[in-house]
This record gives sequence, C-alpha cells and structure tokens, in this order.
Amino acid sequence: MGNKIETLSTVKLSHSDDLYKIVDVLNRTLKDQNLMFGLALDEDDQETAVFTIYRT
Repeated sequence: MGNKIETLSTVKLSHSDDLYKIVDVLNRTLKDQNLMFGLALDEDDQETAVFTIYRT
C-alpha cells in the first residue's frame, strides 16, 4: 500500500516569479519532517498562485 498524502493547508496569493524559490527551499529543508510544499497557478486566474502544504 502506498503512502497517503494529506493536505494540511492551502492559500491563494498574488503570483510572483520568485515564489518557486521559497517552495524549493522549504521542500529541501523540511522533507525529513514529512512535509511537502506545492505551488500552482489558479485555474481561473493566472495572476493568482495557490500554495499548498502537504504531509507525506
């Protein structure tokens, strides 16, 4: 049976070109804590980013 990924929190914010850097450093730093971070553009508004925190 595979690992289940649990969504802990999601927030929408204004898109910035450097947001991926924050997600990258969080993923590298906190992977040992079973946390994973995601970033996507909002499907309805390409100026809005969706930041999500997961527990793996």
